[in-house]
Amino acid sequence: MKRFFILTTLLAGLAACTGDSHYDESADAKADIRQALSDAKIRNLPVILIFGANWCEECRALSTEIKTGKNASKIAKEFQVVKVNVGNFESNLDIANLYGNPISGGIPGATILSPGNEVIYVTKRGELSIARNMGDDGIYDFLKKVSKTSNKR
Repeated sequence: MKRFFILTTLLAGLAACTGDSHYDESADAKADIRQALSDAKIRNLPVILIFGANWCEECRALSTEIKTGKNASKIAKEFQVVKVNVGNFESNLDIANLYGNPISGGIPGATILSPGNEVIYVTKRGELSIARNMGDDGIYDFLKKVSKTSNKR
């Protein structure tokens, strides 16, 4: 276990040094969420909080699909996206708990909020843990579907 922790820490550090960091470890997630909610009210869009970490391959895959994948422009037009770094499950856990603990089933996890900061959907069973295999259409379709449902905490 100690070797795994050291290896994942080194890989995350390497990713950060190469500019390939998907989850900003120095970001003020609370401020980012406040800003996204403010923008969402103006644009009348749901907010997606993506909880992940740089050491997590599925998290990086999800981040890439949302940022540069085939449906990235659709996602940007239809959602306000905030990526929240959880590190090695020691960062921003208060935020995860505030928004239904979407990481209880693992990362990446997500919470979808209304523009008024109401929880619409929370991942509970690791629904995004296969992000690499979901592809552009699978991720986009999932986000569209769950943004219209409700499994509030």
